Amino acid sequence: MKRILAAAILIGLAAPLAAQPTPDGPAPDPRVERQRNNAAKLAGLVAFVDASCPGAKGDADRLRSAVSRLGVDPDELSRGDLNLRARAYTEIYQKDVEANCRRALDTFGEAGTAIPGLVVRK
Repeated sequence: MKRILAAAILIGLAAPLAAQPTPDGPAPDPRVERQRNNAAKLAGLVAFVDASCPGAKGDADRLRSAVSRLGVDPDELSRGDLNLRARAYTEIYQKDVEANCRRALDTFGEAGTAIPGLVVRK
């Protein structure tokens, strides 16, 4: 069940925010876009946890490391398209604060199944 939740967090919400081909160039590589979108999801999750989960906080160093492993420059999360995507995910997670805080700790907490230690208790 935890793996299903992790998959939903990391992959399930990708469709509405998937990058579209630009009229000025070729369509982006789907694998690269998937990785970029996953990086935005993680950043959005950490921002959500920091703002909305009173007993938890995100580990910024672990986030930077996870995003780097996805092949994305962590600095890209603070500007442009990736910043907008991360903010959109933060808003999505805020639709059910209690459940998403619990899922964040279950999936990304110290004993998490996805990226252990990304979210830690305060």
